[in-house]
Amino acid sequence: MEITLVSVLITLVVGFAIGLCSGMLGVGGGSIMVPVFTLGYGMQAIRATATSLFTIIPTAAAGCVTHIRQRTCVVDLGVAAGLGGACLSPAGVYLASLSPSWAIILAAAVVILWSAVKMLRKAVKAPKVRGSQEIIPPAPRMLPRAQLVKGFFIGALAGVTAGYVGIGGGFLMTPLFVVLLGLSMKHASGTSLLAIAILSIPGAIEQIVMGNVVVWLGLAIAAGSIPGAVIGAKLIKRVSERNLRFGFGIILGVAAIGMALREAGF
Repeated sequence: MEITLVSVLITLVVGFAIGLCSGMLGVGGGSIMVPVFTLGYGMQAIRATATSLFTIIPTAAAGCVTHIRQRTCVVDLGVAAGLGGACLSPAGVYLASLSPSWAIILAAAVVILWSAVKMLRKAVKAPKVRGSQEIIPPAPRMLPRAQLVKGFFIGALAGVTAGYVGIGGGFLMTPLFVVLLGLSMKHASGTSLLAIAILSIPGAIEQIVMGNVVVWLGLAIAAGSIPGAVIGAKLIKRVSERNLRFGFGIILGVAAIGMALREAGF
């Protein structure tokens, strides 16, 4: 892949858009990066997922810091889920190294499409309220031990998936935090980013050692996504979650279908 000034500038803009969505939705951005890397940059599946996993760390970390400051992140739950995911994300990376390209792309497409459907369903059910009118109470400072144990296993499940398809796992953790632990969507988003920043580290290191990460591309995306994630986290109280999820769900659905069709040769 040739490095030019134009390609770097485009990558910075793409990274900013990814970070913006990451900060607002509580996803590491992998659900956007994997399709972008495969469709826009023509990367092989294993390199796309590896570079995505590498770039997720600074993107999620930037967003979660802002969420912690705004008290829209349950810190102890985020750490518990992150540690659970960190234990198993290398297993996902190992499975990806043994899989053919089409299997990784198909798995990523299915995961992204599932995420898109979940977002669209939540958007349909969400009340038509402006973001600035929504009252968001501060996140709880401590959760019962039983809740933290559930969070650990939710993170472990997300970790395997993250390592395999190069997606941070927020698409999985955010809804599970809401359904199983009773968190609000805003708090689930902030907590998910903290967990993603932790659980992605072992898998990303493993991918770097294996030589699968396109470092310059990951750093360029991160340079754009870090300020984007900070701004996105700040905008979470101002932007209508309903409209945001509608748009993001549609984008994810189109990307998932595009990835599958490209791998099938269409």
